[in-house]
Amino acid sequence: MPSIASMRKVYKLKSLKEEDVMAHPIGQFEIWWNEAIEQQIEEANAMTLATCTAEGRPSARIVLLKGVDKRGFVFYTNYESRKAKEIEENSYVALLFFWKPLERQIRIEGRIKKISASESDEYFSLRPRESQLGAWSSPQSSVIKNAEYLQQNLVKYAEKFKDKEVTRPDYWGGYLVEPDAVEFWQGRPGRLHDRLKYTRADNNNWMIQRLAP
Repeated sequence: MPSIASMRKVYKLKSLKEEDVMAHPIGQFEIWWNEAIEQQIEEANAMTLATCTAEGRPSARIVLLKGVDKRGFVFYTNYESRKAKEIEENSYVALLFFWKPLERQIRIEGRIKKISASESDEYFSLRPRESQLGAWSSPQSSVIKNAEYLQQNLVKYAEKFKDKEVTRPDYWGGYLVEPDAVEFWQGRPGRLHDRLKYTRADNNNWMIQRLAP
């Protein structure tokens, strides 16, 4: 087995300078997002979501970004899942994108809240029917007796909605992460990486600072 400690990657593709970035972090995110799409990065919308209990115990998992605008970042999930319960206890969360082919990370911190039911309905209506039925069939994060339980649920709900539109369950919908800090990380040679952090100021403008790698 190769030594883990000896593993190395030389980052040298690009640099990140203050004079080249947008004044608003969402604008800068959109620039990097478009480059990730142009590079055909597989599942560029995959992001780590970190939540925390009221007692300070953290947990993290991958979710998929489904929308971004001036408000922040949107994803969808089961409102009865572990992540949702932790969000109820502690509304501060963090997101992390890692786009290896571009040698880039984006770290996002802020508060999270549910989006409107109408927004969730609109997105749910666009999902493949199989995914819609899956939202009904899976009691996310709950202990189940076996894999067959999910298949039985799927059959049950497929029959319930036979020849009908699959409506959104009340316990499934979207969240909006409203950022108050966003860091753009660009890998550089010698581990002297470029790190520019946006922090929301009191006047709702953004301050940009360079961080040591």
